[in-house]
Amino acid sequence: MVYTPTNSNPGQKLFLKTAEHTLKKKYPKKHHHFRWEDFFVFQTQSGEILDWNESRNILASEDFIVGLIEGLEQEVGNASGVVMYNIGKEWGKRDAEFFRNWFIKEYEYETEISQLNLPYVLEAWWWPFTAQGWGNWDFDLSDQKNGFMFVNIFDSAVARTLGDVGKPVCHIYAGLLAGFFSSLVKKELNCIEIQCYAMGETYCKFLLGKQDRLDAATFWMYEGATARDIETRLQDGELR
Repeated sequence: MVYTPTNSNPGQKLFLKTAEHTLKKKYPKKHHHFRWEDFFVFQTQSGEILDWNESRNILASEDFIVGLIEGLEQEVGNASGVVMYNIGKEWGKRDAEFFRNWFIKEYEYETEISQLNLPYVLEAWWWPFTAQGWGNWDFDLSDQKNGFMFVNIFDSAVARTLGDVGKPVCHIYAGLLAGFFSSLVKKELNCIEIQCYAMGETYCKFLLGKQDRLDAATFWMYEGATARDIETRLQDGELR
């Protein structure tokens, strides 16, 4: 897995670049950089990993993920999930600002992201996460007008590492989605995981939206509802 660190001050340049992506320097107008060897450049002399978006990356092992989660659980107990969610949400908000800047620069658009085709924008946002090892995704915007949407994550780095532990574990993903979409639509949104690979499912499913939708889904989950049950109830307009 590759993790992209960000600067703690959003007003400053987000990444301290000490190397250049050689392929991007040679082909600055190239947009089809979807191979691993195109997206990343490994600077062996300086020990840096630079991606196409001029971000520095670090490699993190599965042991790192396990150690991070177990360490949090020892320190704060059941609140570890909340901590991971809040970390993810802050990451998502900052990443939204970073994405907005590089997306406009990369494709030389003269309009705001909000005026562009949303699925196209979202695929451009998630592609680096796939390259960095966070997994593939798909999303369903059909219920957006009703105040919620569903996002599926395939091959979650967290769930894959922890294995079948019988509960949702991808809190950092939920926070990331909440933070990014809140910044994108300029409305406060939250997110919960309603299905997880770590519960024996084949992929992870997230519900993103207004708090009343999430409260209802959380209540139904405690009553034993499946992700499909929750999806059907929300689409039918139920809120309890």
